[in-house]
Amino acid sequence: MAGNKHKTSKKPVPLSEVGFRTAFMSGNAITKLSAIIFGLGNILHKQIMRGLLLLAVEIAYVYYMMGFGIEAIRNLFTLGTKKQEEVFNETKQIYEYVVGDNSMLCLLYGVITLFATIVFIVILTTSVKSAYDSQKKAELGKQIPNFLVDLGTLRQQNLHKALLSLPIIGIISFTVIPLVFMILIAFTSFDKDHQPPGNLFDWVGIDNFIAMFKQGGVLANTFWPVLGWTLVWAIFSTFSCYILGLLLALVINRDGTRFKSFWRFLFVLSIAVPQFVSLLTMRTMFNTNGPVNSILRTLGVIGATNSIPFLTDPTLAKITIICINIWIGVPFTMLSSTGILNNIPKDLYEAAKMDGANAFVTFLRITMPYMLFITTPSLITAFVGNINNFNVIYLLTGGGPESLEYYYAGKTDLLVTWLYKLTITNKDYNIGAVIGIIVFVILATLSLLTYRHTGSYKDEEAFQ
Repeated sequence: MAGNKHKTSKKPVPLSEVGFRTAFMSGNAITKLSAIIFGLGNILHKQIMRGLLLLAVEIAYVYYMMGFGIEAIRNLFTLGTKKQEEVFNETKQIYEYVVGDNSMLCLLYGVITLFATIVFIVILTTSVKSAYDSQKKAELGKQIPNFLVDLGTLRQQNLHKALLSLPIIGIISFTVIPLVFMILIAFTSFDKDHQPPGNLFDWVGIDNFIAMFKQGGVLANTFWPVLGWTLVWAIFSTFSCYILGLLLALVINRDGTRFKSFWRFLFVLSIAVPQFVSLLTMRTMFNTNGPVNSILRTLGVIGATNSIPFLTDPTLAKITIICINIWIGVPFTMLSSTGILNNIPKDLYEAAKMDGANAFVTFLRITMPYMLFITTPSLITAFVGNINNFNVIYLLTGGGPESLEYYYAGKTDLLVTWLYKLTITNKDYNIGAVIGIIVFVILATLSLLTYRHTGSYKDEEAFQ
C-alpha cells in the first residue's frame, strides 16, 4: 500500500525578519521609493514620526556629504596634496606660513565618513524593510502601529535595542573607529620624517610589513629577538606565578598548617601596595649601588668595588625581571586558587585515598585537572596580559640595556614597550601600528586555539 504523503508546510518568515532583498523585490512602488526617499512608505501609512525620523537621517547625511563628506572621501585617497609652506609677504616684509593639508586629519575624517556611510546604508535597508512591513500589514488588514506603540515595544520585545543602542554607539565611536584608524596608519608613511601639518604622509601599501619581516633588515633584526623574548617572558611569568601560587595555596590550606589566616594576610600585604611602588622599590634595591649589592659587598660575596649587574646585564636582567614578577604575581594566584581549592568535592580525595593514591598522584589526577578546568580562561587572560605587561618592564629596566643592534629597542623590551618607544619617542607611528596589528593577530590566534582545546570550552556543564 502506498502511504499518504504529507507535505510539510514551511513556516512563514515574520515580517520583521524579512531581508532587504526580499522587501525591495516584493514591495510595491512606494516601498521601492523608500530606498530613495527614506520613510516615504511609513509616512503614507500614517506612521508619521517613524517616517520623519528616517527622512531626517537621510537629509542629515546628504547635507554632511555635500558640505564635507565628499571632500573627506577624496582626501582619504590622497591624504592631502597641499603642503604647509613658508611664503614671503612683500607687504609686511616677513615670512608667513600658508596652511596646507593635514594628512592625519584627512585620514581620520575619511574613516568617520566611511562609518557614516555604513550607517546610512543600514538606515536605507531599515527604511525599505519598514515600508514593506507597513505595506503587508495594510494588505492583510492588520493594524499599523503608531509612534506610541513603537515606543512601547522598546520596553518589551525590543528592550534589547533600547538598552544596547548607547553602548554600541560608544563602542563604535571610541573603540572601532580609533582601531580602524590605527590599522590604516600601518599602511602609510606616517613616521618621524612625515609629520603633519608640516609634512604630508602617503599610502605605501604593505611596505611597512615587508620591512618588518625582510631578512637582514634593521626592523627584522629587532622584531624577531623582541618577539622571542616577549613569548619567553609571557610563558615564564604566567606559569611560574600560576604553579607557585597554586602550591602556596595548597600548603596554606593543608590540614597540618596552623594560622592559615595569618599566612594569607601576610602574602596579601604585597597586593595592598600599589604595583608601581613595588616595582620602583625593587629597581632601587637591585640597582648597581643599591641595597642588595651593598649587602653582598658587606658579606664579602663580591668585591668591595664590584657589583652584580642585576638590571644592566641582558641575561641577568631578564632573570631578575621574571623573579620580581613572581614575587608580585604569586599572591594573586594564591587568593584565587584558595577559593577554588575549597570547592573541590572532598569525596574525590577520600575515594583516591581509599584507592591508595599518595599526595602526588592526588595532585596530578584531581587537584590539577580541576584547577585547569576552572582557571583556563583566566590563565589565557593572564598570558595575554603578560604579553602586554608594560609596567613591569618599563619600571624595572625601561627596556634596557640598550643595544646598537636593535632599532630603538633594548634587550629586555617587549613588543608593547618597543611600540611605546617607536611612537612616543621616535614618532614612527606606522611601524608602531604594524606591531600593534601583529600583536593582535598573535594574541587572537593563540587565545582562540588554546581555549577551543580545553575542557572549559568542550564541556561547560560540569567537571568530570
